[in-house]
Amino acid sequence: MTNETALPAQAPADGKKGLNIALWGVQILLGLAFFGAGLMKATTPVEELAANMPWVQGAMGSYVRFIGVSEVLGGLGLVLPAATRIKPGLTVLAALALAVVMVLATVTHVVRGEFDVIAFNLVLGGLAAFVAWGRAKKAPIAAR
Repeated sequence: MTNETALPAQAPADGKKGLNIALWGVQILLGLAFFGAGLMKATTPVEELAANMPWVQGAMGSYVRFIGVSEVLGGLGLVLPAATRIKPGLTVLAALALAVVMVLATVTHVVRGEFDVIAFNLVLGGLAAFVAWGRAKKAPIAAR
């Protein structure tokens, strides 16, 4: 009997474990960021928001509550369906929706000439797209 037959076979390292850990980290951080920012936009008086966020002034001010609620739901959607494994495909949809929100935010800031915040929007949108891609194609979470 050789030593090879006595040892258990090891699964090949394909990198999915590392990707899964990275995706969870990004999902949790993005979820917290969007939940917190959305809660602030949904509950803070518009006048107070306008003092800190110039885009809230004018026509966009009427949409700030909708944007806030969308971000709260998106933040929850990044984590809860995957964590509970109940309809984990909703995590992919939440990530895609938040990526679209960030593209629209970037366009809004370009039109308004607010170039200092565009990089932040692009990073958040890119991370949301990464989660959507990763959970849809590379490391999906199986439903219960």
